[in-house]
Amino acid sequence: MSTAAAPVELVHQDWQVVCDNTRTCRLAGYQAENNSDFPVSVLLIRRAGADAGVVGKVKLGTAKESSTKALMQLGNRHRMSLFINDKDLGEIEPFSTAAGDSDLKSSQVTALLDALTKTSKIELVLRNSRWQLSDKGAIAVMLKADEAQGRVGTPSAFVSSDGVNKSNRTVLPPKTAPQLQVVRPNAKANSNSNRKFSMKSSQLSALMQNTMKEASTDCPNLVDKSPWRVSRLNSTQLLAQHHCWTGAYNTGSGVWVMNDSKPYKPTLITTSATDYDNGKISSVQKGRGIGDCLNKTYWMWTGKIFAKSHESTTGLCRMVEAGGAWQLPTYVTNVNTLR
Repeated sequence: MSTAAAPVELVHQDWQVVCDNTRTCRLAGYQAENNSDFPVSVLLIRRAGADAGVVGKVKLGTAKESSTKALMQLGNRHRMSLFINDKDLGEIEPFSTAAGDSDLKSSQVTALLDALTKTSKIELVLRNSRWQLSDKGAIAVMLKADEAQGRVGTPSAFVSSDGVNKSNRTVLPPKTAPQLQVVRPNAKANSNSNRKFSMKSSQLSALMQNTMKEASTDCPNLVDKSPWRVSRLNSTQLLAQHHCWTGAYNTGSGVWVMNDSKPYKPTLITTSATDYDNGKISSVQKGRGIGDCLNKTYWMWTGKIFAKSHESTTGLCRMVEAGGAWQLPTYVTNVNTLR
């Protein structure tokens, strides 16, 4: 965990960059905010390391009911073309129904990267429809990605530097994603005392208050009459859940791990859980009511604790797709399940 790279995030105008703990950076651009009738997003992915290339993907908006998705799914018969400053750079790859997006060709990625470093008119054209990708904010997030990957002043940088040029050998290497060994909870395990756990709701609430600095803010519903849900994780540990809060379009529950006998030693995992299933705690929160942008965090049971396994955003709230346009993680792991 200590060797992981610090996550990097920046949003500037119509672009954002998110770099995860392996130093992979993902840059997402969108249409101008006042152009929601033609939502579009481009995703640029660059891994860490001197020899890493850039992958480009395109997604047209389908959050609004329109003919966009139908047009995309026509595939090879009507493929989308990339235009930069009114110059036709050819058709992009066919739309993938499984992925929900289309890939840019390598030559198109190169041209797009160059266009984003200056004022440019960038359009995706499909038959008689044109989706315009904003260039506003792109340079700022490209510079941030260069900085996060140690590329400033190197030939592999997104943005050329006027300073002393460095060799690509100085580019930061990728970090390895942490290995996470997870186990399935054993709900039928017998406790050491060979008896069932029993505690009043008021006692549980009082016990859990001590796990938070500001319980009245973090879990204002902790002392209400909604029921506690307590399940067994193994022979000595329990999972306790209680509804914590409700917002305008989000909700959150508190989740704790505790011993089944004294000393109980409860440990708070989160007060924003939205689901729990067989050793996996999920927190999925909307950026706004229509749900076109989400923040996600997952925790997995390792046999002793719940360890964070994933954290991500789906990008800006720009009507590109219900549930969010992309997966832009700040934290990733390699999960292995022990049987």
